[in-house]
Amino acid sequence: MIDALPQTPQTGLRCALLGPGDAARLQDFYEANPAYFLLVSGRPANAGDALEDILALPPSDWPLGGKYFLACAKPDGAIVAVADVLADLLAPGVWHIGLFIVATERHGSGLAQQWLASLEDWALRNGGRYVRLGVVGSNARALRFWQKSGFVQVKVRAGEVLGGVVHQLLVMVKPLAPATMANYAELVPRDGP
Repeated sequence: MIDALPQTPQTGLRCALLGPGDAARLQDFYEANPAYFLLVSGRPANAGDALEDILALPPSDWPLGGKYFLACAKPDGAIVAVADVLADLLAPGVWHIGLFIVATERHGSGLAQQWLASLEDWALRNGGRYVRLGVVGSNARALRFWQKSGFVQVKVRAGEVLGGVVHQLLVMVKPLAPATMANYAELVPRDGP
C-alpha cells in the first residue's frame, strides 16, 4: 500500500492523483505547454492525449506494482506540473518516471527540482530504491536537468518512435539511499549493455 501522496513541492500548490475524470484539466495543461510535445512528437498534443496518458500501462509482461499519474495544481485546480510514476516497474524497488512536465511559465522557478525531490522522497518512503526514466536524446535541456539531479545514463535505445518521430532514448537511473548502481544492473538486466 502506497503511503499518501508526495509532499507539496511549493507553498500554494497541492499534489493530486489524476484519474480519467481529470483528463480535461490535463489536456488544458498539455495545450498550454506545447514545448515538450513539439520536441518529442513534432506536434502539439492531440485531443485525447491526456486521457490516453492517464490510462497508459507498460507491456503486460512487465512486472508493475502500481501507476500514479500525479499533478501539482494551484488552489483553483490549474495544473502547473505533472509526473507519471510507475512503482516497482520491472523489479521491486525500481520506480519509473514516464512523464515529467513543468509548466513553461514555471521554468527557472525551482519547481522542477522541488517536484523531483518530493517524488524521490515519496518513492523512498514507499520502498523505492531507484528512480528510472527515459530522456529523448535531442532534449538537451532535459538531459542537463536529469544529469544535474544525479541521474546516470545506463543504456541508449536507438530507433524509438514517439508520436511519429524517431529518437534515441537515453535510459537513466538514480539510486536512492542506500542503493547502488551495481545492484541496479542485477535487478534490471534489460537496462544492461
